[in-house]
Amino acid sequence: MGSGPSASSMKMVSAVITLLLMVVFLGYMMIWSMTPTNTFYLNWFPDVEKKTSSTYLGEQGSTILIYTFPILFIATVASLYLHLVKKYDHDHNTRFFSQMILSRRLAITKGPLGIVTRTELTFLAMFVALLVWSLYSYMHDIFAFASVQAAQEKTQVWEVKLETAGLSLGLVGNTCLAFLFFPVARGSSVLHFFGLTSEASIKYHIWLGHITMAIFTAHGLCYVIYWSSTQQISQMLEWSKFRTEKAKVSNVAGEIALLAGLVMWATSFGRIRRKFFELFYYSHHLYVVFVIFYVFHIGFAQSCLILPGFYLFLIDRYLRLLQSQKKIRSVAARILPSKTVELNFSKSSGLSYAPTSIAFINVPSISRMQWHPFTITSNSNMDSDKISVVIKCDGSWSHELYQILSSPSPTSRLEVSVEGPYEPPSTNFMRYEKLVLVSGGSGITPFISIIREINFQSNRRGNRTPRIHLICAFKKYANLAMLELLLPVSGTTLDLSRLQLQIEAYITQETEPRTVNKSSIRTILFKPDPSDAPVSAVLGPNSWLWLGAIISSSFIIFLLLIGLLTRFYIFPIDQNTNNMKYPMPASSAFGMLFVCLAITIAASAAFLWNNRENGKELNQIRTMDMSTPAPSPASLVYETELESFPHQSLRQATTVLLGRRPNLKKILSEFKEENIGVYVSGPRTMRQEVAAVCSSFSTDNLHFESISFSW
Repeated sequence: MGSGPSASSMKMVSAVITLLLMVVFLGYMMIWSMTPTNTFYLNWFPDVEKKTSSTYLGEQGSTILIYTFPILFIATVASLYLHLVKKYDHDHNTRFFSQMILSRRLAITKGPLGIVTRTELTFLAMFVALLVWSLYSYMHDIFAFASVQAAQEKTQVWEVKLETAGLSLGLVGNTCLAFLFFPVARGSSVLHFFGLTSEASIKYHIWLGHITMAIFTAHGLCYVIYWSSTQQISQMLEWSKFRTEKAKVSNVAGEIALLAGLVMWATSFGRIRRKFFELFYYSHHLYVVFVIFYVFHIGFAQSCLILPGFYLFLIDRYLRLLQSQKKIRSVAARILPSKTVELNFSKSSGLSYAPTSIAFINVPSISRMQWHPFTITSNSNMDSDKISVVIKCDGSWSHELYQILSSPSPTSRLEVSVEGPYEPPSTNFMRYEKLVLVSGGSGITPFISIIREINFQSNRRGNRTPRIHLICAFKKYANLAMLELLLPVSGTTLDLSRLQLQIEAYITQETEPRTVNKSSIRTILFKPDPSDAPVSAVLGPNSWLWLGAIISSSFIIFLLLIGLLTRFYIFPIDQNTNNMKYPMPASSAFGMLFVCLAITIAASAAFLWNNRENGKELNQIRTMDMSTPAPSPASLVYETELESFPHQSLRQATTVLLGRRPNLKKILSEFKEENIGVYVSGPRTMRQEVAAVCSSFSTDNLHFESISFSW
């Protein structure tokens, strides 16, 4: 049996693929920078259009080739690359982009943008520069003919310039919209290739969303003012069926799209989003209305400019829909003090995940629509048959879940659906000499998986693991019981004395120690339904390879469907006159239908093929008695001893400080190691404080990383 490619050959393949995709991506960005110029519009694009406008693809052939194909090519090849890395190269730290992202220095620690690194700030500045350049180029070229156009149309020059400004803003808005959906595709190979996760990229989606809606709102206002000034207010009710020189878009469709966008925008601001999360969540489903009427507004051919990001999002969204239809086999729940719940689910043997992976949980008895992200606290190497998440009451959804489980007669079966797990692109914490983990409240949950992984790695021969300094802040003394989750389940064969762990626990709202009642910590064993399935990867163990196959095959199916429709139905009517004879709404509807149909066919086939293997394992599980996780001792902090660095019990390694908050600047300044990873998970103020401390030191030994799920 072969051992697979050597390390040197893998590095060579990785370098070649990285170089290839970088060249394609830079070419794609160059196209966007050239799009607003006369060179592109009058010379390059007509040449490409002449060569690609056929009886099969029609007018959208050129936009598909220039704007859609490069990104889908990157996504497909990146999927192959990630498959090879996962299968043959487990040292993810060798990836160039992961190193670039994770070795970045902080530029901003407070403000409306949140915590921003120098790398992020550089790319943000470059993107804003692209938008400014595009707006200037569009307006400069068209303003030159404003006087002539005003004389021909018998209007004021300022009115012509206002219309031109509105048109230019709409075109620039397309640039923002082209990138808007990339960060929200959770399983995107593009994000993982660049060393990003969807959760960490949500802030990019927020930035792009604000910029996009500001530009499109200005675009709409310019046209409303122009129509009002020129007595053409009736244009607001215009829905052009055919594209003409005067009517190239459907105004009503654009207005509906803008209204849907404004509702989403109004409910997405931080205060509203956090205070009225359900309002934000449900209103954000208006993106479907926004996209549909956006396509009707400008036509499907022009929509291909923004298609690739939305195309990848649709694939991800449909795969999530397929995975969410399974009812997961809930094994047990542990009720901890201070309204904290640990849920345990059965998982398939082939499912592996990295520390700090997340899963989205849905409990239909509470809400069929709401999905909430939680860090997986179990360890893939230590827990071969289960997966666990910890949920702290911090909202109406989690409070209702706690009420269901903590009632005197709790339910015997908890119906749950799961999306994920979603892994981080790399786990670089092993490269540090020391890990400083700073948490606030339930923010400790990502660190449980990290500590368990280090515990596992410390027991492997020849592995050097970082020393761990955990700084955790809780409001109540009873919350100390969450520290018991740091231990693996009972019965582990690992030598816990190898784990070099030191804990500082701060109780901020109580000054006297309290006794934790063991009876307040209880375990509920569920009785699963025979139809319940274990948590498994939606596309099996070779998920990246299958994702690449879905992207490429669905795109081929889409081209075939568009080609057949255009050649045998649209072309005989339109004769490639760009919707001047064939209705533009019908062309747009067919385009959207074929995108959805192609993705549905390819993704469903891949899902059903992989589901056959999962079905075999489910049949085996049904014939076996359910194995339940043994409950941990009631109070780890006080009664369970864990040998820790320097070979002391966990009680001796844990310092509990009452009625005070951690002085993070003082604590971090005392660490003298040369390579320290500082991970923080907790409230926004805590993350900003740690970021400010790390960026204030002149030394480069502190490497900051934030873990956050608060959108």
